Amino acid sequence: MANFTLLLPYQPPWQWQQFQRHFALRAVPGLEALTPDSYARGFAIDGSSGWLRVTPLPGQNALELRCSLGSPRHLDHLEQRVRRMFDLDAEPQAIAQHLSGDALLAPLVQRNPGLRLPVAFDPFEQAVRAIVGQQVTVKAAVTLVGRLVQRVGTPLQMPGAPAISHLFPSPQALAEADLTGIGMPGKRVQCLQHFAARVADGSLQLDLTDGSASLIERLCRLPGIGPWTAEYIALRAFGEADAFPASDLGLLKAPVWGTAGIDARRLTARAEAWRPWRAYAAAHLWHNYAGD
Repeated sequence: MANFTLLLPYQPPWQWQQFQRHFALRAVPGLEALTPDSYARGFAIDGSSGWLRVTPLPGQNALELRCSLGSPRHLDHLEQRVRRMFDLDAEPQAIAQHLSGDALLAPLVQRNPGLRLPVAFDPFEQAVRAIVGQQVTVKAAVTLVGRLVQRVGTPLQMPGAPAISHLFPSPQALAEADLTGIGMPGKRVQCLQHFAARVADGSLQLDLTDGSASLIERLCRLPGIGPWTAEYIALRAFGEADAFPASDLGLLKAPVWGTAGIDARRLTARAEAWRPWRAYAAAHLWHNYAGD
């Protein structure tokens, strides 16, 4: 194993607190570890395992990435993934200017001009989280994903990363696992394992090569995966800037709509004006829903 330290610059404004809160709420023990000023996790790239820690640098528009991995040839790939996780390549001024054209969003953007899109480290992992999280709370979903990690994930022993004990399960391992008693409805287990099997055998490509609309269509063809899950995967697994899960409860019930809220059909129509940054509009509405 070799240790590396990289500096990851970004264009301000950018808020560490937004990402720390997001990942802390969803952190799976053994897979991830957070402190008020750091995020750490285990990972595997092309069969090579390692661990990473990200910390903000006070007074600098940059994050520090410390990592331990088997080969330096994976370093560029790792850097790209971490930059995507923390949305370091966004264009905050352009996004804020566009969304501020909507009178309803303008005050939200003014309060939080640096709001970005927290994205999962791995698309397959995020897709699993989205499927597991259907119709349950975030806390319940984290508990279920934690059980999957402990039962099916690969044990990991990494010097310097005492809180990291497992890697996230591979598609093949999850597809073949005995998930009896895991705590999910039988149909959701079937959906999850069918999805994992399709990824494992290569018949389902989790990428945006043909655009997010194509990915969403492919996902919606699978049993048990609907538009909300597919749109959420596009947003959280890839940072797709225009993904918009219009039926999401947090978007529909954000205080900005008043006590009556809004329905998915009207929200979808309203969101047309927010293209091509609808995912960032969603970030502001979620922030509003959370009371921040």
